[in-house]
Amino acid sequence: MDTPLTTIAVVGLGTMGTGIAEVLARAGREVVGIDISEAAARQAVASLEASTARSVRRERITEQERRDILARFRTFSDLQAAADAELVIEVVPETYEIKQQLFRELDAVVSPTTILATGTNALSVTRLAAESQHPERVLGLHFFNPAPVMKLVEVVSSVLTAPPAVESVTRLARELGKEPVAVGDRPGFVADGLLFGYLNQAAAMYEANYASREDIDAAMKLGCGLPMGPLALLDLIGIDTARTVLEAMYSASHDRLHAPAPVLGQLSEAGLTGRKAGRGFYTYDAPGGQDVVPDALTPTGSAGAATGRDVNSVGVAGSGTMASGIAEVFAKAGYAVVLAARSQEKADTAKARIAKSLGRSVAKGRLTEEARDETLARITAAGSLDSFADVDLAVEAVAEDLEIKRQLFQTLDKVCKPGAVLATTTSSLPVVAVAKVTSRPEDVIGMHFFNPAPAMKLVEVVRTVLTADDVHATVREVCLKVRKHPVDCGDRAGFIVNALLFPYLNNAIKMVEEHYATLDDIDAAMKLGGGYPMGPFELLDVVGLDVSLAIEKVLHGEFRDPGLAPAPLLEHLVAAGCLGRKTGRGFREYARR
Repeated sequence: MDTPLTTIAVVGLGTMGTGIAEVLARAGREVVGIDISEAAARQAVASLEASTARSVRRERITEQERRDILARFRTFSDLQAAADAELVIEVVPETYEIKQQLFRELDAVVSPTTILATGTNALSVTRLAAESQHPERVLGLHFFNPAPVMKLVEVVSSVLTAPPAVESVTRLARELGKEPVAVGDRPGFVADGLLFGYLNQAAAMYEANYASREDIDAAMKLGCGLPMGPLALLDLIGIDTARTVLEAMYSASHDRLHAPAPVLGQLSEAGLTGRKAGRGFYTYDAPGGQDVVPDALTPTGSAGAATGRDVNSVGVAGSGTMASGIAEVFAKAGYAVVLAARSQEKADTAKARIAKSLGRSVAKGRLTEEARDETLARITAAGSLDSFADVDLAVEAVAEDLEIKRQLFQTLDKVCKPGAVLATTTSSLPVVAVAKVTSRPEDVIGMHFFNPAPAMKLVEVVRTVLTADDVHATVREVCLKVRKHPVDCGDRAGFIVNALLFPYLNNAIKMVEEHYATLDDIDAAMKLGGGYPMGPFELLDVVGLDVSLAIEKVLHGEFRDPGLAPAPLLEHLVAAGCLGRKTGRGFREYARR
């Protein structure tokens, strides 16, 4: 097992197998591609030819290098072609029966020292290894799609795997330009173990008609910086594949968050498995196509929608970072803004913060000095909510405390003129709880901006069971005027983004509690394997562990799902005052400024 891995067989030349073969051939390895389908083998060769031709056109490789790469990739239909390989990577269909039969057949073909790697992301590596006469040479080697692009490779050891085999494939992964992460044998490993629970929750959210597919996907892309929304990603992965992974995860964890949402089974049984079928959550231009085409569920615009109320002036209540950011957004868009705090001094400080922010924009060339001065002139700093008497829209951005917000809305109810829209920026509290303390709950709505408000495009528009149609229409129109992307959601804990984000973060903490993987490996796995801009522990420390715990408690309290109970490690860190970057220590330690 210590011999150099120069000849490598790839069994199964679908999308993933073809991608792995390309990575290996480009890295100078002799690649034996094996598939019982001659059509699949021809397609794999054609794919490599097309990919290398693009590289030549882009001057990334020479024509001679291209010919060498193509010469290193040979395809066969007989497993006997793997006889001289030092490593065999199987990427056949995700069933125990097929993979176990393959491992039994490989025992009769390859050398006893040949390493056998399974590309599974859902099945037990230990169970597959048990089918081999030499289980010590069996491990998992989980590439991510598309293999030539994605940097992460999970190297999966079973209790039977010999350390030299792990060392050999880990070294190979690094030589391929990949980032190997060592993990133990459990369904989903690190990246998919966290990713598929999140995807499952998104599917359940859609199935419950809580939000449209477009709004769910837009919320996670714009609110979390993800490269794809969860439903579009399910279509790319394959809805049937996702269901298989979740079934395996649930059988191991018995966590309801892993129990496949019924809609995944319904779509799978109907053959609507995503892009490869031309239809899944979305409809595509052709089977295997990438372009979404309109279907019966595609939004048709505002035909028949209510007409919004006129909004010319906006009041923003609060003096913190979020309040000043929201006031800046409205003032930049041309609205007259009253920024009210508990004292004139606090209001002036908040306006000064806006001036500083605008100054940075001027320094970066994003804003002219004239535009900065005009924006600041539209903002009136006030030390009392009495200044909201004439505003058309009042936006509350004070502390995330229900009693504080209720008291503020009682005041707004008395101060604001009839017909004014009253909005709360809460990220987790029930909007109806603040609406019902007013005499006009039909005028109250949630308007959840994301931090930093001037930069983040998303606004979750949260209507209660009492919110009037024209109030909803007003807020959507205002969002568009201030160049934000509104998504509609109902009044339940977490709305869209936090309801999907925080269970994922909580599950990452549980992985560390169980000593399954390290903070660094989990963060690396989600950034490199999932395309996340930050790993879960980086994000938790930025958000604040106390804020994260509060949101987790709200989600658990509303949905009563045991899987949503805050991880004890999170509670312990908060109790110890380790709240993240703001205190200098959270999951990691930070230099104090």
